[in-house]
Order: sequence, then C-alpha cells, then structure tokens
Amino acid sequence: MCRLFKITGRVQGVFFRGSTRDVCVRLDVKGQAVNLIDGSVEVRICGDKAATQQVRNWLKRGPPMARVSLVRELVTQCTRPQDFLVQ
Repeated sequence: MCRLFKITGRVQGVFFRGSTRDVCVRLDVKGQAVNLIDGSVEVRICGDKAATQQVRNWLKRGPPMARVSLVRELVTQCTRPQDFLVQ
C-alpha cells in the first residue's frame, strides 16, 4: 500500500522529516520525506496496511515541536523504494 501526504503547519525546522524517517524505519515502511518550497512537507510511504495507518496517525501529530494544521492524503503509484530517504 502506498500513500502520498502533504503536511502543512509548522513542519519545517522542527525535525519533522527526520522523525518521520525514524517512525517509518521502526515500522519497516519505505519512502521519502521532502521539504517543499511552500513550507509544507511531502511524505510518500509504501508498506503494509497496518504500518501505513500508524504512520498516517503519527503524521497528524508529528514531532513535539511541530504544529500540524492539515494532512492531505492521496493514493499514489507504488514505486517500491528500498529505504526511507530524507531530502
């Protein structure tokens, strides 16, 4: 199962991408997290249904310093990434 999320709010400069990677590695979810020019973070994940649900729930909170205002979720084409990358 693959999903693409766009997270808005105070999500850059608060270790959002690194924390997302840590959660995904722990859950064996692959993908990537990228800061976007508009101040949001884009997260693409691929993993089993239960693990992607756990990541989805975590993205709604983020790390302690983050203030998530909105999480948009899209079904995306599975690319079968090998790892979780932070860009």
